[in-house]
Amino acid sequence: MYLPVSLKSKHPSGTKTFDLPDIHPIFLQFFFAASVSMSFRMEGRKWEDTNKDILVNVLGRVGMESLLLDVPFVCKSWYKASREPQCWEHLVFPTFIKPDDIDDICWEPEIPDSGFIQRLEMTYQENLSVTEFVKLIVNRSCGKARIIELPGGCTEEALEYVANECPRLKGLAVGSYNEFINGIIVKFISKWKNLEMLKLGKYDLKEIIPQIGLHCNNLIWLSAPYTYIGKEEASALVSSLSELKYLDLHGGNFEKEALVMILQGCKQLVYLDISKSFGFNDDDPEILKLASQIPAFMCEGSMVIPVIEPGS
Repeated sequence: MYLPVSLKSKHPSGTKTFDLPDIHPIFLQFFFAASVSMSFRMEGRKWEDTNKDILVNVLGRVGMESLLLDVPFVCKSWYKASREPQCWEHLVFPTFIKPDDIDDICWEPEIPDSGFIQRLEMTYQENLSVTEFVKLIVNRSCGKARIIELPGGCTEEALEYVANECPRLKGLAVGSYNEFINGIIVKFISKWKNLEMLKLGKYDLKEIIPQIGLHCNNLIWLSAPYTYIGKEEASALVSSLSELKYLDLHGGNFEKEALVMILQGCKQLVYLDISKSFGFNDDDPEILKLASQIPAFMCEGSMVIPVIEPGS
């Protein structure tokens, strides 16, 4: 989960915008290891002589899989560094982990991230469920976690644990495979006073938006794709989160009047994604005019679903 970032450059045909791609943790790890290795060969130093502060700073960027399955086995100093809470401030869990209610004998994952999970089980000789795994990783952060992307099938117990143990959280992504969690997250939103970024799956926004506005005064980025946006939802957004700067509602099902309410009421928006949505056309003059003041506005592929009359 990250804020949309772009670079602008001058071009004879006008200003061009280029999205900045994420740097995969493996590349960060490779470049760091290569540069350190070259430096050490030139100076005759050993791996364990790496400056701890620099090492911890870099290891905090390589990702959960490398921190668990690669870094600790390089040398003792790297193992010790990998246990520092600063390495566990950004926790991006694999999408799928063994659900709590499935027996080990029935769990044969043929799913994304299965390689990570299988390596984890082979390395540590443990077959962890979702709740156990979330608790294990959150404990390593010692309350310092800043960004968490939950795994699919996350349980209420795991979410409550995150709420209690991660009070400094600034970014939370619930994900598309946690419809159950979406329904209970309102119970814990008051725990995250410092939250700045929140990504939900399909959710009844009119229920949670007022609670977010009440407890999360720093929120500037909200993502709720594939969600229904009617007048009640739009009214909740405008009245409770009018200071939002980044809003992602792509793939949503809109009432056009609700979209007009959002465009008129959320004056601080610098980024709005309503692409591939239903309820309005992407060339609607009224929508385009209202959105003209938003620097990054996306509505491509949106359309009104034609009504098919019986017998036609």
